[in-house]
Amino acid sequence: MFYELLSTLQDANTQWVLLGTILLGIASGVLGSFALLRKQSLIGDAMAHAALPGICLAFLLYGTKSIGWFLVGAALSGLLATYFIQVIINHSRIKEDTAIGLVLSVFFGFGIVLLTKIAQTENGNQSGLDDFIFGQAASLVGNDVRVISAIAIVLLLVTWLLFKELKLFTFDRQFAKGIGLPTGLLNGLLMTLIVSAVVIGLQAVGVILMAAMLITPAISARYWTDRLDRMVIVAGTIGALSGMLGTILSSMANRLPTGPVIVLAATVIFLISLIFAPHRGLVSKGLKLYRIRKIVARETVLQTLYDLSEEVSITNKKIRFSKEALLSRRKMTVRKLDSNLKRLQKEGYVHHIKDMWSLTESGGSKAYEIVFNNRLFEIYTMYEMKFASLQFAANDVWDYRNIDSSTLKELEQLMAIHERTPKLAPKYFGKGETFRKENSSQSAKKRKKEVKSL
Repeated sequence: MFYELLSTLQDANTQWVLLGTILLGIASGVLGSFALLRKQSLIGDAMAHAALPGICLAFLLYGTKSIGWFLVGAALSGLLATYFIQVIINHSRIKEDTAIGLVLSVFFGFGIVLLTKIAQTENGNQSGLDDFIFGQAASLVGNDVRVISAIAIVLLLVTWLLFKELKLFTFDRQFAKGIGLPTGLLNGLLMTLIVSAVVIGLQAVGVILMAAMLITPAISARYWTDRLDRMVIVAGTIGALSGMLGTILSSMANRLPTGPVIVLAATVIFLISLIFAPHRGLVSKGLKLYRIRKIVARETVLQTLYDLSEEVSITNKKIRFSKEALLSRRKMTVRKLDSNLKRLQKEGYVHHIKDMWSLTESGGSKAYEIVFNNRLFEIYTMYEMKFASLQFAANDVWDYRNIDSSTLKELEQLMAIHERTPKLAPKYFGKGETFRKENSSQSAKKRKKEVKSL
């Protein structure tokens, strides 16, 4: 296996193809990141299909196969398609995805008509246009790779020089326009860069699969980072790795087309990112969800014990409860209840006497904090507009300890008005003792004082 790989890499044609596909992967990954973040994932597919009539017209005008003229024709055709898409979006009620699909179909249909016409000519079989439809990286020669490499390097250089402007334009176009950036010019430039990346990849990957080469590395990189500067680096690396793996695997196997293998390699990397990425991967999310469910179940049992204790404290009853009482108050499986009670017992939060369960003093303290936090959140949701100044991120968990003291005091006063203040202090929880009746009267007097102070 190693000697076969070494022999493959020593082949001159494989080296040219490897260089071309690596540079193509880097350029596609970097520019695909901007297309993805601007929600224009279909634009690469449209440009790839729209390039076909330009290639066919270049052949009809030049009369023979020329990679340079083919790239020029593909670029002009792609830019014309981009212009038509923008015109349709700006001057009609048609949405962007519909406009892209419409232009893609028309241009590709026109290209197939021209391709059929060329096939009927005397030198149609020597045109090599099929390579641009399905991709044929093995047909790349030194001159083709030089052209692809030069264009890829220029694309990367322009992106690096205008990275700040493109970043601002991608995330907030209105703000970029407000500070004086030429948003129209930047949009045209970005479309030109994307079209150029599509054009240089047509011969290697083909019209059909070029969109995957543009988007797959970018969406894979999105799973690994939240920063655009890191995302373009990761996307470029994934694109280069896909090109390298696809070229090597197709060269070592007999008659496997390089373009589809490159796309399959990129897809495998995407699946790895989807499953194993540290923060957004399915495994990470599954573990996080599992931990959250364990925490919620544990807190639910503590809160249930506290709520039941709070109810019986007024009648001076024993504060021990059966599993049936807990299950009637909070719906959960018996197995889950048993596992949580055992874990809480090991932690010293509950104790067990003759199939009856109750909170310990430390368990009462923990339960009091949970109940207080949850009831305070109920009050917040009731008066959300009143406390609009409280800002919470999408992944933030409600915690009263993160609220400023004045707002917290106001929320506590509202909680007292609605008689939702927890009545039982942690000191009243112990090994089976009864609650003191004065606790209820003291809590009532405290609530009245708080209401009067409002």
